[in-house]
Amino acid sequence: MIVDHPVRLLLGLVGVVLFALLYDRLARRMTARDLAYSNVPFFLEAAQPRQWIPRALQALWILALGALVLGISGPHLTVPVPVRDGSVFICIDTSGSMSSTDVFPTRAQAAKSAARAFIEESPQGTKTGIISFAGAASVIAPLNSDHQAVIGALDQIPLPDGATAIGDALKLAAQMLPATGHRVVILITDGVNNTGNDPMEIAQWLGAHHIPVYTVGIGTPNGGLIPGTNEEATIDENALRGYADASGGAYARAENATQLHDALARLGRITSVTHKPVDASLGFAVGGAVGMLLAFLTGFSVGRYP
Repeated sequence: MIVDHPVRLLLGLVGVVLFALLYDRLARRMTARDLAYSNVPFFLEAAQPRQWIPRALQALWILALGALVLGISGPHLTVPVPVRDGSVFICIDTSGSMSSTDVFPTRAQAAKSAARAFIEESPQGTKTGIISFAGAASVIAPLNSDHQAVIGALDQIPLPDGATAIGDALKLAAQMLPATGHRVVILITDGVNNTGNDPMEIAQWLGAHHIPVYTVGIGTPNGGLIPGTNEEATIDENALRGYADASGGAYARAENATQLHDALARLGRITSVTHKPVDASLGFAVGGAVGMLLAFLTGFSVGRYP
């Protein structure tokens, strides 16, 4: 929470503390006065079950005044707001390492299935596009709010082959996304970049333009050999975590097809929500006023006024 007028808040809090101290002192004076004109044993026995009443009233007054002080300080709360017109590009690695079978049936097939889960979980109105990348990046499906059309385009993703140009994929996504609005990039890869643009530089640019990159690393810790070669299919988690952090996104690891499917389905829900500041001045002010009225009426009904 942030406030527009911190000085008002500070002065108001000082006032609340002074009120609490004064209230407590007056309450003690009232109790002492009552004791002076009462049969002490009878008074203590009769009053003990109701000792919580003045404390509750004091707490209610303090809370009500605190809410009123917050109200005049101009508070803003950041709340999640559903997005119906977002734009999301899913960048899918199709390099040779994605043919590894350490994720059944292959990393590439699992990635394609997970992308389908993401699209299915995205709300209606969200525009989704597909970018595949190996030694270069290309658009498989431009941004489209027709989810079935985008899912159908997944069959056009080429078979795994070649190098891994993560930076090129991120750059192409940046170029294809609209200039404004809620924009997100999903990156599915083993994270071992070995050609093209520097992914970190592109991720930093995306972050500076409020476009988070959610990276999903696919592969097991031991990896495996790329079919038809003696080259090991690894996963660079540190790099993927770095791209996500630099852009304001998040990193997830998937060691099997189920984890990858669940991760992308979860991202389909997360990326359809944005966080916006909401002016809460009226709410706090009304809440404080209602609390003060309630404290006054309660005190009037039980005769508790210090």
